[in-house]
Amino acid sequence: MSKFTSQLAAAWQKNNSLLCVGLDPDTTKFPAHLRDEPDAIFEFCCAIVDATADLVCAFKPQIAYFAARRAEDQLEALIAHIHAKHPGIPVILDAKRGDIGSTAEQYAIEAFERYQADAVTVNPYMGRDSVEPWLAYKNKGVILLCRTSNPGGSDLQFLPVGADGTPLFEQVACLVREWNVSDQCALVVGATFPEELRRVREIVGDMPLLVPGIGAQGGDIEATVNAGKTTSGTGLMINSSRAILYAGKGEDFAEAARKVALETRDAINRYR
Repeated sequence: MSKFTSQLAAAWQKNNSLLCVGLDPDTTKFPAHLRDEPDAIFEFCCAIVDATADLVCAFKPQIAYFAARRAEDQLEALIAHIHAKHPGIPVILDAKRGDIGSTAEQYAIEAFERYQADAVTVNPYMGRDSVEPWLAYKNKGVILLCRTSNPGGSDLQFLPVGADGTPLFEQVACLVREWNVSDQCALVVGATFPEELRRVREIVGDMPLLVPGIGAQGGDIEATVNAGKTTSGTGLMINSSRAILYAGKGEDFAEAARKVALETRDAINRYR
């Protein structure tokens, strides 16, 4: 079992939670008292993290929200803060990288050595050799896109491949099952497609699944848990971002975020 996988399993148990909080800091939605602060992104995200850390199994900062604001240093500081203040909670860098092997090596250095992420999201479209540099970090998690929650995911992911007409997302699940020799892989499967989620679970067994799409995207919690949970009632990192981050608009925004996170965790647990 990789360090990431064991961390995740421990967090599932310790916090009795399958909830992953996505950290997508949109400064236009920040409370007014933070908007002019030089480190507003760090301060906002840290407040959310500290308010919800005992309710989650993982945090997932989305790199674009930091890079667009030239806030990569704040992303580094945020991940360091999570590791220092909330040890044992894995940090998933949501980057969705996908490139040729030599470039992927540099992206892996960025994610795992610069940012010190515990796991990263990766696009497998270019095949095994583009994923191998990530897999070389055997204690890190490699979370590959499979059946994404956006409506346009069906443009490619549901196309039939091979002689038997297997949908592409199922072929991805089968390939990643083969690549998972170090027990470090996971898949992204959207809550907006519970039947496909059920099928992926059948293919990959107990492999962890990162599940976006509840909350603002409208995925159904009951259907998601019933389709994706393992026989032990775990196996999922069910992500919610905007619904938690922007639950409050005033100086008590972190308390409002905690309230929604608690409600979401408990709603998930009702169906485990």
